[in-house]
Amino acid sequence: MTQDDIIRMAREVGFNEFSDGLRDDGSRDTYLDCWPENLERFFALAAAAQREKLAHWMRSMGYATGHGDTIEGLLDHLGTQISEGLKAEVMMEREACADICDQHASIEGVAQRCAAEIRARGKT
Repeated sequence: MTQDDIIRMAREVGFNEFSDGLRDDGSRDTYLDCWPENLERFFALAAAAQREKLAHWMRSMGYATGHGDTIEGLLDHLGTQISEGLKAEVMMEREACADICDQHASIEGVAQRCAAEIRARGKT
């Protein structure tokens, strides 16, 4: 989020801008007044903007956003998807290793036992 985004959101929720006069270089220091009721709306708007940014990234990477109404909800959902994806990848790799053992069964029973043990590791 840029400084311009923050100022835009502050103005959106009703913060008033004021200046305290000219500086030596001819520029002005600009401030926004800060009332408690404006702060709550501002933080809600900023949180929604950050949540949308995360949701957009998740969608662009091929992840579902589910019903993540908060950043924490989105991150929990993302973590679950990553974890499930990793488990599936590990199971596929394990099966590929077991298949190699099956294909090279030159010593009676050794390769089959090896393949069975590799597959059994996925069931624990």
